[in-house]
Amino acid sequence: MKKLAFMILLCAFIHFLAKPAVSETTGMDAPEFKAFWDRLRTTIELHLHRPYVWGSSGLKSFDCSGFVWRVLNDSGVLIKRTTARKFYLSLPAVEPDREYRPGNVVFFDDLKHCGIVSNRQKFYHARSSTGTTLDSFDTYWRQKVIGFRAIPVPDISR
Repeated sequence: MKKLAFMILLCAFIHFLAKPAVSETTGMDAPEFKAFWDRLRTTIELHLHRPYVWGSSGLKSFDCSGFVWRVLNDSGVLIKRTTARKFYLSLPAVEPDREYRPGNVVFFDDLKHCGIVSNRQKFYHARSSTGTTLDSFDTYWRQKVIGFRAIPVPDISR
C-alpha cells in the first residue's frame, strides 16, 4: 500500500514538473508576447480618460486595481478582481533587470496603488486627480515604486 501511495505521489510530482510554470510564459520572453501586448495596448486605449471612482472596475470609471483588472480581463487574462495588494501577492515576481518592461504590473506606496508599465519611462494607471491616464515614471512616482509583477500571457491564437 505504501508503494502504491509513493508511486501516485511520484507520478503527480513528475506531471507537475512537466507543465511550464506561469512565470515561464510571462513578459516579453514569451513568443506570443507581441500580439498580446498589442491587444493589451488596444484595451488600455479603450479605457483611457475615464474618471476615477474608488472601488470601480469600469466600464465608465475605475480605481487603480479596477483599471488593471479590467484591462487584463478584457485582454484574456482571467484573474479575480481584487486589491492592488492581492494582485501583488498573486502574480509572478519579475527579475530586477526586467522590471520596466511593457506589460508588467507596477506597484506603489505600500501596495495601495498599481498600474501597467508602458515602457521604461511611462505607465498606465487610474489616478484620483486625473482618472485613467498615461503617466511618467518621474521622480515622484519612481521613488514610490514597491515592486513589479509579470502578467501571465494567455494563448490568444484561438
